[in-house]
Amino acid sequence: MISRRYLRTKVMQAIFAHEMNRQEDIRMGEKKLTRSIEDFYVLFLYFFSLIPQLKFYREKKMEDAKEKINPSFLDLNPNTKFIDNQIFKIIEEHPALNLKFNEHNIHWHDTTDLIAHLYKEVIELNEYQLYMDNNERSFQEDKQLLLTIIEKVFAPNQLLHWFLEEKNVHWFDDYNDALLAVYRNISSFKESLGGKNKILSLFKNKSEDIQFYQDLYLKTIQHSKEYEQLIQEKLENWELERVIGIDIILLKMGICEFLEFETIPVKVTINEYIELAKSYSSPKSGLFINGILDKLLIDFKNKNQLRKIGRGLLN
Repeated sequence: MISRRYLRTKVMQAIFAHEMNRQEDIRMGEKKLTRSIEDFYVLFLYFFSLIPQLKFYREKKMEDAKEKINPSFLDLNPNTKFIDNQIFKIIEEHPALNLKFNEHNIHWHDTTDLIAHLYKEVIELNEYQLYMDNNERSFQEDKQLLLTIIEKVFAPNQLLHWFLEEKNVHWFDDYNDALLAVYRNISSFKESLGGKNKILSLFKNKSEDIQFYQDLYLKTIQHSKEYEQLIQEKLENWELERVIGIDIILLKMGICEFLEFETIPVKVTINEYIELAKSYSSPKSGLFINGILDKLLIDFKNKNQLRKIGRGLLN
């Protein structure tokens, strides 16, 4: 589920934290890095578990309406299309999801106000009105409504964002990525599979991805001074202290990938750190990162320091 770019981002943040607190043991920093990555999956599960809460809230409103002193015809005969949505049923009854919800103690107790707020936004959607007015029912229509709710209610909702950030500060940055993962997962659901629909795992290739982020973190820090010297030599009349701290970290990580990761093509490394610089540093950082890494790459090639094999040999 998570990409190598996400892992590079987490490593960058972990190295930055290490730079701010050099007294902390590097292995402790690695454990915190691992925990922050694993927490991404918990957020993914929180979003999944939130979806049926909308159904439960609507069911409660329908039950309360029937208990009125003088219930109307609509109170007694409500449109149940929303609560009968097949995606709700898949998530609510999915054995793997329920095991994970219990394992991570995921629940929405004492959040009635938040659920009510989200539900109000849902029923105000034009797509919701069209859905409820359509007497026909289909799995595809059910799925599309839930995807629309994710896109137009969950994604921009500041109250939900704040609620989850209070649970875990790392979730501020992970919010959109985790929600997108849920969106893609539900998009893949098939009616014929029901509770056997696959729920994404955290890693695409667990052993390789874990080895990647651990090595990138540890080796970048271990060779930090050596990499700083290499960078300084390419600055041309600039002192290292004048370079933005994030740019230095990204350059060190790029050098580490050049020299220590045999199966990663150099163009992949350069492009990844250019994109990270654009997102996390200054407007000109992408060009700066590109220029320095290009110069270093020429030196490494001339000195036969690049050891690339397999996919890493691709240009």
